[in-house]
Amino acid sequence: MSEQRIEVQRTIPVSTSVIFSLLCDPDGHVQIDASGMLMSSEGPPVTQAGDTFLVHMDREALNDIPLGQYTVSIRITTFVRDLEIAWTIEHPLIDPPMGYVYGYVLEPVESGTLVTSYYDWSNVHEAHRTRINFPVIPEASLRATLGILARTLSRGDAP
Repeated sequence: MSEQRIEVQRTIPVSTSVIFSLLCDPDGHVQIDASGMLMSSEGPPVTQAGDTFLVHMDREALNDIPLGQYTVSIRITTFVRDLEIAWTIEHPLIDPPMGYVYGYVLEPVESGTLVTSYYDWSNVHEAHRTRINFPVIPEASLRATLGILARTLSRGDAP
């Protein structure tokens, strides 16, 4: 990890393909989100880098910037089937783009999959660094999301 990147890990007792499938589904992101910001999504499951879907957000969950409810486009930046998926957030009113990336790396292990969740804000434009305190999402939220992911998959609640 660096001063501009958070990584957390957890072993989940399911295959990489099952986890990757959930992470390709926009509803899967809403279902496992621990930040409380993701309210709903629109769009089909992603199949490659460059794919997009919409997420309806509610910033009040963080109580940091009074944005209320808004919608962002999620653009997939990395897509390696069953191994890694990452994305950035886009919005037509945000110029220059934010530049941070969220992602998951999946590594098969004997007991299932070692899941690494990361949040990297090293490429955030300086215009945003002066008005937003980074990291926006704390390490505890990334860790809690992995817990929700494990619970969701163990109960068979995946979308």
